[in-house]
Amino acid sequence: MTGAPASPFEANRSYLTRLAYRMLGSLSDAEDVVQDAWLRWHESAPEAVANPRAWLGRVVTRLCLDLLKSARRKRETYVGAWLPEPLIETIGAAPSTDEAIDVPYALQLALERLSPLERAAFLLHDVFDLPFAEIAETLGRSEAACRQLVSRARRHAREEDGLRHPLSPDDARLYAKAFFEAAHSTDATILKSMLAHDAILRADGGGKVNSVLNPILGSDKIGRFFAGIGRRVEREARATSRYEFVMINGLPGYISLERGETVQAMALDIRDGAVAAIYITRNPDKLGHVRRLLVEA
Repeated sequence: MTGAPASPFEANRSYLTRLAYRMLGSLSDAEDVVQDAWLRWHESAPEAVANPRAWLGRVVTRLCLDLLKSARRKRETYVGAWLPEPLIETIGAAPSTDEAIDVPYALQLALERLSPLERAAFLLHDVFDLPFAEIAETLGRSEAACRQLVSRARRHAREEDGLRHPLSPDDARLYAKAFFEAAHSTDATILKSMLAHDAILRADGGGKVNSVLNPILGSDKIGRFFAGIGRRVEREARATSRYEFVMINGLPGYISLERGETVQAMALDIRDGAVAAIYITRNPDKLGHVRRLLVEA
């Protein structure tokens, strides 16, 4: 559909997609929600909406809250760790603030522990700078209740996310390349030297492919884990030949076709010059766009 009524919606599409992705952790679900909001926008009387951005934000938030109710039930039976759908960008790309929808994994995992209302209130206020009066109208709660929701959410989200320093494109590529080479080596000491002592590895296979079910803690265990994989790959002579160094949810890393068959996205959280956390997504349901990128590369 074309014409003037669509213009306010298109002007806010990036904002709505960012909001939905941060709420849901899935770009495909976020795009579905935004499409649903588009339909509701055109079924209403858009010319009578005084503040399209606020109106659309309320619609998207409420749609996400409805979807989260069923999503939380699915997470209770999810096999292994859950990670958000990875967002891939070229190293050095500089999207505008309104187009950037990446969410660091640590913050996204912290948001997962919040109730849907806490997550919505936190995102709307602390990420998108909405006033409490508008949040209260969106969530159907009092301003005082919304302030309490945000306060509780901050205690979880801010403590978990911590501080990180942005990497230059050159440094991001160097870290990704060095880690790729170390992760495909049979020498555990090479990778261990890159890791913080208390590093953690989380992997999401969704029960669809081989993957670790529980987090691996500590540089020694992580180093031995990758070295074991490296020795197995060496015995089978099935080296990883298709890969690309990229940014994943704002973190340096790489996408690859491991052993010629399994698509994988590996994101590295670098803090104080060491890899503090490793996030591996192997669930094929979340990697269709990654497979296409690898095929086109």
